[in-house]
Amino acid sequence: MELRHLRYFVAVAEELHFTRAAQRLHIGQPPLSQQIQALEAELGVRLLRRHQRKVELTEAGRQFLSRAQRILADTELAAMEARRAARGEIGELSIGFTSSLPLSPILHAGLHDYRQRFPEVGLKLCEMFTTDQYQALQQRRLDIGFVRFNGLEPMADIAVVELQRDALRVVISAEHPLAGQPALRLGQLRGESLIGYPQEAGTGLNTVLRELASRQGMDWRPRQEAGEAITQIGLVAAGLGIAILPSPLECVRLPGVRYLPLLDEGAYLAMGLATRLDEDSPLVIQFLNLMRERWLNARR
Repeated sequence: MELRHLRYFVAVAEELHFTRAAQRLHIGQPPLSQQIQALEAELGVRLLRRHQRKVELTEAGRQFLSRAQRILADTELAAMEARRAARGEIGELSIGFTSSLPLSPILHAGLHDYRQRFPEVGLKLCEMFTTDQYQALQQRRLDIGFVRFNGLEPMADIAVVELQRDALRVVISAEHPLAGQPALRLGQLRGESLIGYPQEAGTGLNTVLRELASRQGMDWRPRQEAGEAITQIGLVAAGLGIAILPSPLECVRLPGVRYLPLLDEGAYLAMGLATRLDEDSPLVIQFLNLMRERWLNARR
């Protein structure tokens, strides 16, 4: 039994007339009659009663018609869903992002635009450090990663597209003697109590700060460590030291905390989209195209 047998039978059963069914199917009436007879022979039941001027369904035919119509409808639905999946219109995307990204318009504006264009794609979001995102992409637990990458080289099979650069800010207590300066250089923080991420944290910021510090003949060794940026800002507010964080975190306003530009060359942290080099998923490609349209074209 093939799908064409079902289509032929359904046409005859709905028209209750072989000539009209043949015209509907764009085939001759004799071949249609032969196919229906072959179907009945395969099933071992009579589906239609043929009279001189009319056709009637048997009880078996009525039961078979209902099921055949559902099968054909499911077949058409399966074909439609396959075409939509090939266009990246349905499915699920797993997306990683760093902790500061929700404070940038890249995440909320980008996801809003994507949901408007592809409302039936499910989005699974997970906050992760950059190195953890690279590993998750390798292991295919993530499809896309929003990463901080200019201080941390991606793995060999990962591609990163830069979306924007965020300047670094010195997060300092308003009571600190340096808080009155309009901007600072890293060398001015020599000997200060520094607050930063743990060395084992998979963030590119540590790498950037170590490089900047080495140019000043300094070691970047935070006295206080915290895995969350907001915790670092809280420690600054408590007078426990000075932190350096990307500019989107300036929106976190705590009493007694100031954000000063860091003037050193290269004092920025880039935000980018990471994917696998061999990625060919229509879902991922559509997401990348939208983000390029939304952010990269806007920068030109």
